[in-house]
Amino acid sequence: MNTSEFLDIISTGETSTVQFKEELPHKDSITQEIVAMSNSLGGIILIGIRDVTGEIIGLISEQIEEYDRIISQIADNIKPVVYVNTEVIKIDVDNSIKNVLVIHVKEGINKPYKTAKGEIYVKQGSNKRLLTDNFEIMRLFQSSANLLADEMEVYGTSIDDINKDVFADYFKKDFGFTYQEKGLTFEEALKAKRILHNGHISLAGLLFFGNDPQSIKPAFTIKAISFIGNDISNNQYRNKPADFRGTIPKLFEEAICFFKSNLKHLQYEQGFNSIGRLEISEIALIELIQNALIHRDYFKNSPIRILIFDNRIEIISPGKLPNSLTVEDIKYGNPIIRNNQLVSFAQHTMPFSGLGTGIRRAIKEQPNIEWVNDIEGEQFIVKIPRPPTGI
Repeated sequence: MNTSEFLDIISTGETSTVQFKEELPHKDSITQEIVAMSNSLGGIILIGIRDVTGEIIGLISEQIEEYDRIISQIADNIKPVVYVNTEVIKIDVDNSIKNVLVIHVKEGINKPYKTAKGEIYVKQGSNKRLLTDNFEIMRLFQSSANLLADEMEVYGTSIDDINKDVFADYFKKDFGFTYQEKGLTFEEALKAKRILHNGHISLAGLLFFGNDPQSIKPAFTIKAISFIGNDISNNQYRNKPADFRGTIPKLFEEAICFFKSNLKHLQYEQGFNSIGRLEISEIALIELIQNALIHRDYFKNSPIRILIFDNRIEIISPGKLPNSLTVEDIKYGNPIIRNNQLVSFAQHTMPFSGLGTGIRRAIKEQPNIEWVNDIEGEQFIVKIPRPPTGI
């Protein structure tokens, strides 16, 4: 880190990735900070900076040597082990050289990280927060691919919650023959596809082949509203149907029908007797709705939202992009699969292309898509402007 970068960071103040400390705090406190950053987006801790004002106080050489040794011990006691780097920045303050110890903490790849006491912390703004909620802890496991939501058993379910005909149709498309022709019973076929385990149905199995998925997981639905105007706070709407219910293929069909019913069909350069084209590419909508249903974060107990405004549409998926994936990554077809079972099932039950090509296809058909990876809000938003009235 050079002097200019250092001063820019100081001028910005404390954030979720930057912390100021005048002196090295108690071991427990600095441990919690390193754990929180490792479980979040990483960051830096600047020792020798007054945390309220950002004033550069500096450290003497003996402090730096002692602090560096303590930090190394702390990192070794965090489980799994974290690797931190330290450096000393020398800053001229009123013709006096001040030494600041910089602790670099990378975002971990083996979350969740814990203190020696077994505590799990994450960053929340410039503060840290102790995690006690099981779902939040499971999402940390998910972010390291140590736990997949769609493969988890849904307790309270059984083989009776699966629509036998729907699963049989899928099985035949997958293998080219029925599970009976393969010499399997219904239960054996479910186990072979990792849908049934310990007598319970996997979340992916429930969402694709369940008789009534929302009776067990009511939040995994789609809420759709066509507003009057362009403000989400407006309490006037043109169309607000009941939440969509059913399996993922059924939710997909309902969402596409909602768009077709509430968006305009425009003439463009076609003749009068031609059927109008949807004002937003239907191909793009197909890819985007599939992407929302298959790749959303199913550890978040909330629905997908489809919002139609006068000037735009929005598709809002629960969960930010996983791990270090960026918007640029998905634009160029570099996906990280969050829900392996869902992807597998979609290939034989939906017009799903997979392999990262769906987003590229959507961009080709609708180049003006805006992508928002809302990290703080933990949601992924797709926005598409609607053509001006009269076109």
